[in-house]
Amino acid sequence: MHLFFRYVAAFWFSAHLAVTAGAGAVDPVPITIDVTAPTVPFPHFWESMMGSGRAALSLRDSYRQDLAAVKAVTGLGFVRFHGIFHDELGVYTEDHDGTARYNFQYIDQIYDGLLAAGVKPCVELSFMPAQLALRQDHHPFWYRPIVSPPKSDAKWDELIRHFAQHLIDRYGIDEVASWYFEVWNEANLDFWTGVPKQATYFALYDHTARALKSVDLRLRVGGPTAAQAAWVPEFIAHTAKEHVPVDFISTHVYGDDDPALVLDHPAPINRYELVCPAIRKVHDEIAASVRPDLPLIVSEFNATSNSRDAHLASSFMGPWLAQTIRDCTGLAQIMSYWTFSDVFEEQGVATHPFTDGFGLMALGGVPKPSFGAFALLHRLGTDAIATSADNLIATKRADGTLVIAAWNRASDGPPVTVSLALPHTQATHALLWRLDTDHGDTTRLYREIGAPTYPSPAEIARLRQAADLGLGESLPILSSTLTVTIPADGLALIEIPPA
Repeated sequence: MHLFFRYVAAFWFSAHLAVTAGAGAVDPVPITIDVTAPTVPFPHFWESMMGSGRAALSLRDSYRQDLAAVKAVTGLGFVRFHGIFHDELGVYTEDHDGTARYNFQYIDQIYDGLLAAGVKPCVELSFMPAQLALRQDHHPFWYRPIVSPPKSDAKWDELIRHFAQHLIDRYGIDEVASWYFEVWNEANLDFWTGVPKQATYFALYDHTARALKSVDLRLRVGGPTAAQAAWVPEFIAHTAKEHVPVDFISTHVYGDDDPALVLDHPAPINRYELVCPAIRKVHDEIAASVRPDLPLIVSEFNATSNSRDAHLASSFMGPWLAQTIRDCTGLAQIMSYWTFSDVFEEQGVATHPFTDGFGLMALGGVPKPSFGAFALLHRLGTDAIATSADNLIATKRADGTLVIAAWNRASDGPPVTVSLALPHTQATHALLWRLDTDHGDTTRLYREIGAPTYPSPAEIARLRQAADLGLGESLPILSSTLTVTIPADGLALIEIPPA
């Protein structure tokens, strides 16, 4: 168990939230947060990596502008996408006699662009080039990736070796050794047509990992990158038995996945709530394996796997993300939100802003409420103060600033009032930022202006302005107490300067 949670039982913090529902509501019992209490490290595991559709999209100006906007307000360090070997990038072809030809022109433009933006790639090694495929098995995504095994393991190995060597030649081994290489994507679903699925994926992994390591042992490779938190014990056992290199475990889970397919003994779980129970399962599987040292990267997560779910563009995402961070702390080294941008075409080209996409940024470069949630939660400190309140994260920065996130997940419920008792704090005022239907909810404004199919430049400017959460609202701290009322689907971020 992570130290953050071990401290909860030991600390004397009390926590209780009183719901204000009109006349007669009780006063809230204060949540005591002692700035002199012990802390534990609080790495920002939820914002260091994000996903983004497929590789070719990263060549677009709109993608790069969205990346710059997200990078500016988060700790984003890695970007992951599908399809680096998709034929639209022209990486692999064969001559009439079957001789392989490699072309890394677009690869260079893609990775040059990421590095220039200040991020590194998490390289998902997918999908199969047409002339290397055993069969022309196309996935139903709009861009029609080929999800067949290779017709020749030897030719696949050579592609991996040439690709890795080219990256090292261009960027240097010290740089490329700091990247991550994942083998394929969700082979347990319809992204892989090998039969049987698991055994043929494991064979692909073995070839890929060994080919990468033959170029340089410092390259980091992992898997099984399965959906629904699957295959992890079998994968670790296989790689250990066959002495196949593995540097990290990667997995995917969405909040609305079927619990019966994810958890061994599923208890009833509310819709959108599966992420942390699934990650805890994988965390425990790694801990119980012959390789308990393996880091865990959740290389895709979100509240839902349905890109058209309206929650993705609503203020619901603020409390959802905050709760996910609180509940997943200590379970994974990295969690990669899917995705940072609606420059995204799995179901085809989006027809309207805000209606189809997982991204933090809507079409037109307009931040969604989820963008605001990441921006606010980025402000949290890097050391945590334990609290038993289940809707609060208390942290400190290196300069002593106390930073607190509090939220109200009751989508249709009344406001929640949080009273913070702050002993040993000499500050007289705090700064408060809000994200809710009245603050930063660009989707609401989009609907109010008529949900235009093609927003005008003036409308886009107005939407972007609505996304701005400002410089914070000053609140008085009276008798070492601060009180904040949070509406339904609301997130509050509070900063209290050091004494």
